[in-house]
Amino acid sequence: MIKLENMGVCMQHNVLFNYLTTKEHLLLYGYIKVPHWSKQELYQEVKRYKNRLSELLSGSLSGGMKRKLSIAIALLGGSRVVILDEPTTGVDPCSRRSIWEIISKNKKGRTIILSTHHLDEAEVLSDRIAFLEHGGLRCCGSPFYLKEMFGDGYHLTLTKKKVCV
Repeated sequence: MIKLENMGVCMQHNVLFNYLTTKEHLLLYGYIKVPHWSKQELYQEVKRYKNRLSELLSGSLSGGMKRKLSIAIALLGGSRVVILDEPTTGVDPCSRRSIWEIISKNKKGRTIILSTHHLDEAEVLSDRIAFLEHGGLRCCGSPFYLKEMFGDGYHLTLTKKKVCV
């Protein structure tokens, strides 16, 4: 059985309150996820994530910062199982790379289940990749194994038309 404190979820759409700051969000979800922690333990954990987030009302954050806050909430409290549903959907490329860094730095000691439409994202963040098709498992393996089995990269064919003047 997975306890609430051991599980974190970041849904595809941000579940944030526009009138709360990033710190208030982290404290609110921290009190819910790990109510047995002392105030000092919770504040230390919040400080660790808050350093990567600006101290603004969430309603005024950019899309990338909102996603980072949602991911921080999912990771908060030492969640051992974290489910991230398309964590980089709708963010700019710079924020996307920043989110990859956050996920990569917080992988140790956790099981992270990530859904994405971006193969490069799956390759960077995953030890194992599973492809689903029509609701069923199509194939599963390490990024290296899947490349070996199903292709060696991208192929570009360029055809030049002869222009007569």
